[in-house]
Amino acid sequence: MKTDVLVIGGGIQGCSVAYHLAKQGMAVTVVEKDCLARHASGVNAGGIRLIGRHISEVALSKAAMEMWQNLDNELGHETGFRSRSLVNIAADEADIETLKKRQQLMNDHGYFHEKMIDQQELRERLPHVSDFCVGGAVSETDGYAIPYQATLAYKLAAEKFGAKFVSGVEVKQIRKLGNHWLVKSDTQEFESEHLVNCAGAWADLISVMIGDNVPLSYSAPMLMVTARMPHFAGPVVGSVSRPLSFKQFENGTVLIGGGAKGFADRANNKTRLDYQLLAKGAKNAIDFFPIMKTACINRMWSGLEGYMPDNLPVIGPSPKAENAWHAFGFSAHGFQMGPIVGKIMADLVLTGKTEFSLDAFRVNRYERKVL
Repeated sequence: MKTDVLVIGGGIQGCSVAYHLAKQGMAVTVVEKDCLARHASGVNAGGIRLIGRHISEVALSKAAMEMWQNLDNELGHETGFRSRSLVNIAADEADIETLKKRQQLMNDHGYFHEKMIDQQELRERLPHVSDFCVGGAVSETDGYAIPYQATLAYKLAAEKFGAKFVSGVEVKQIRKLGNHWLVKSDTQEFESEHLVNCAGAWADLISVMIGDNVPLSYSAPMLMVTARMPHFAGPVVGSVSRPLSFKQFENGTVLIGGGAKGFADRANNKTRLDYQLLAKGAKNAIDFFPIMKTACINRMWSGLEGYMPDNLPVIGPSPKAENAWHAFGFSAHGFQMGPIVGKIMADLVLTGKTEFSLDAFRVNRYERKVL
């Protein structure tokens, strides 16, 4: 199969790249070894979060947040996006000091989207929060979307512009043939001028085939959701220093995260839950919101995610091979950036440049220097 651009990986990054390229008239094929959004893009918490970003990510995250506000209309499909604000709770005075330093850093760089709130305002926004909580910070534009729904919306929109999606095809070999890339699986062969690596927790394997070594690790972040409860939390909730990710959906169910990791078996494409850590996460939710004592856990799950040592993604061109590009290693916080990453990658493929600085996201930032 011949195509202008071959995208490896059918998560939100790959589907967004396909959409932005197909919209510009490029012939795009996406190959996915499983099914759409099988791992990180389909099983994450769906946080649309600008607050708490590493300073290197803020510009991209702000641009993505603007895109999310009208994304349903642009794609012509529902993403499940809701702008509810996100409150990071300060559990003690040490957390308050952390927030003050964080706010100063943001302000020094010209960012003013994170606003500190005192204990009274925290209780106004979250009446059921525990008494020990002393304040926090809020980002008004933050919220959530439905991960699989949003990824599917990008796929459907890309297909409308002619993009093709091939599932159940695992890339086994990549080599350069003249000015083109030749990519082989056990059953199919693809030829393209451009190659985009959005392979998530398997992206280091693809990267090596292209010629770029990268220290990607992988893990299995876990989530759980309750049965329906009376509505008590409007904003999405996080914590400054404790592992808490918490949101109540419109149907009353509550999603609890916080970064606890299960057991990851990448070679066999499997994950296994760590129930002890999930129990700690449930207790943490009760500590912050005593009303959660009455909650009934309905379902628990995990998916494979790729992590870089600095928790910053890889975004940009391959330094070793022409017309090869990377977008992976989002370290459990890439879902929100999907819209802008797709646009950036499309700009790079089409023009070789982007308006954003990508230096912090270079694929070779850990490469050893030869003395």
